[in-house]
Amino acid sequence: MKANGTIDRPYAHDPLQKQDPMAPSTNEPSGSATPAVTITGATASRQNRTRAMQLIPEALARAHMHERLREAETERRAVHLIAARRMQRRAERVSMRARRALAMAVMN
Repeated sequence: MKANGTIDRPYAHDPLQKQDPMAPSTNEPSGSATPAVTITGATASRQNRTRAMQLIPEALARAHMHERLREAETERRAVHLIAARRMQRRAERVSMRARRALAMAVMN
């Protein structure tokens, strides 16, 4: 049997094109519970790569949500600061009005 490709990169990219079937092991009975060929390195690397690729959108969404929450918190702080300054100016105006009223009452 001549193998033109590897397990990770098979020679035939077209699913309709036939590849050489993997021969079953001669020292195991047919229908055994153990697989005939175990290549843990290639399979594990492919699974890790696939898992990482599947987790990329989730990580991007998490980063996006974190950024949006940070922007919302910044906006909330800015709104509170503007409201506090507005109330401070109002309190200063009321204080000045009260001083004037007191000064007018003392003068008369």
